[in-house]
Amino acid sequence: MRYKSLDNVNQGEKLGKNILADDGRILLHKGVVLTVGLLTKLRMMGVHSLFIEDDRFPDIDHEEVISETTKRRAVQTLSESIQYIQQDKPVNTKNVQETVTTLLDELMENKDVLIAVTDIRTQSNALFIHLLQVCLMSSMIGIQMGMNRSRLEELAVGALLHDAGKYAGPIPVRELPQGYAGNEEELKHHSWKGFNLLRKSSEISTLSAHIALAHHEHLDGTGAPRGMSEEDIHFLAKIVAVTNDYDRLTSEGEEGEDRQLFPHEAAEYIMSRTGEWYDHNVVWKFLRAVAFYPNGTQVKLSNNRTAVVTGQHKGLPQRPVVRTYERDGESFLYEEIDLAANPTVFITKVYE
Repeated sequence: MRYKSLDNVNQGEKLGKNILADDGRILLHKGVVLTVGLLTKLRMMGVHSLFIEDDRFPDIDHEEVISETTKRRAVQTLSESIQYIQQDKPVNTKNVQETVTTLLDELMENKDVLIAVTDIRTQSNALFIHLLQVCLMSSMIGIQMGMNRSRLEELAVGALLHDAGKYAGPIPVRELPQGYAGNEEELKHHSWKGFNLLRKSSEISTLSAHIALAHHEHLDGTGAPRGMSEEDIHFLAKIVAVTNDYDRLTSEGEEGEDRQLFPHEAAEYIMSRTGEWYDHNVVWKFLRAVAFYPNGTQVKLSNNRTAVVTGQHKGLPQRPVVRTYERDGESFLYEEIDLAANPTVFITKVYE
């Protein structure tokens, strides 16, 4: 299996991974032959990259930290939750809690698997995939930090619903927090609206609501909506600040740019702002929880050979296992190289 830019996918290739609809159903099944019509439709749906079956690499698999069944149920729960919010109805917190319980159980079982933000996104499912990925990365960081189950659940709920305010109505004056002295412009920010929405639920903790409020705040006070100082931002919100920006960068790119960043580029962006925007301890754990080069990624090595990433190392995401391939007449010659055991060889380029 290979992970490729849609622009480089050819007619007749087969889809390597299911594509989900915005309600968790399978929109396009793994194994379907991609015709010109399908590729055009996928492009119109906003798809940028695909997993493609490749007979040269049939054993390469994309490791998952949760099962597809759980992922589909999570997307369905998120879809229903956003619909309730848009209709000004209370979120079904029972469904959210059940989803979080299952996610955490599976994450605990797979805590040695690096998370790869390479789910196939369409215009209609992008929001739900974003919320889910931020939840998974944030929860994995919490697990790696040894948080107890209660705190992990608060983190997961807040991460799962951190953007809920984007779909909430204006905050009535009567619902303003006691002693609030901000301005009307602040109250229009989705972080405030999300905080107000979540804090009204007796079944969602104040800390989970604070994540929605502070996930765009920066340590140096330059964030939004309140320009909070480092000591006023709860640690759980500092976690989601990192994972939210990372997922946004790998799906949308930097502001003003027209392309999404590769995972290793987004990680470098996060590292460059550590201590200024992001908490050092959070970033340290984050960099050991995500895959810089997901399985199936085609890369160029410092020895000028082309390879495909086949495996990961926990704690060394920048040094995966790769397989080089070179044509030898009608066949190919392959060599497996563990970059962790070959420090003089490194990745110089990622191909789309």
